[in-house]
Amino acid sequence: MKIRRIFLGAALAVLLLIVAFFGVRSSFPRPFLEEVRASGLHPSLVYAVMRAESGFDERAVSSAGAVGLMQLMPATAQFICAREGIVYEESRLTEGAYNLKLGLLYLKYLLERFPVEETAIVAYNAGEGAVREWLADAAYSADGRTLKKIPYPETARYLKKITKIKKFYDFFY
Repeated sequence: MKIRRIFLGAALAVLLLIVAFFGVRSSFPRPFLEEVRASGLHPSLVYAVMRAESGFDERAVSSAGAVGLMQLMPATAQFICAREGIVYEESRLTEGAYNLKLGLLYLKYLLERFPVEETAIVAYNAGEGAVREWLADAAYSADGRTLKKIPYPETARYLKKITKIKKFYDFFY
C-alpha cells in the first residue's frame, strides 16, 4: 500500500511537471516557423527579437514609428529592400510575412557587420551608426568588436531581455 502511494505520488508529480512545462512553453510561440528556419538564423534569436519587439503583434507601431512584428523603422525597411532588390511597400510593413522577411534580412545584415551576436543585437535596438561609434571608443569597447559598456540604458535592458527570452526558447525548443 505504501509503495503504491509513493508510486502514485511520483506519477502525479511527473504529470504536473509535464503540464507545467507545456503550459509555460505555450507562452513562447513560434509563428512563421518555416520562414524563420529557412533564414539560416538561429530561431531562438529571431523569436526573442520578435517577442521583445512586438509581442508577436503584426500591427504594432511604436511611438518612434517602428512597425510590425520585427519593429522596423520605415527607413530601415527601405534600406534593406534597396540592398536586397525587393520592392519596398510601406503599407505592407504591418503584414507579418513581409515584415518578418525584411526583419530577418536586417538581422542577418547586422550579424554580418557585427559578428559578435550581442553587438548585433545592440545594433538592432540602438542603430548601426551608434554601435560603430561605441566600438571605436575605448570607453565602451576594448577590442572594437565587443561592448564592455552600453551607453544607452534602454539598449542595455534590451540586450538583457533578448538574452533572457532566447534562453527560454533554447530550453523549450
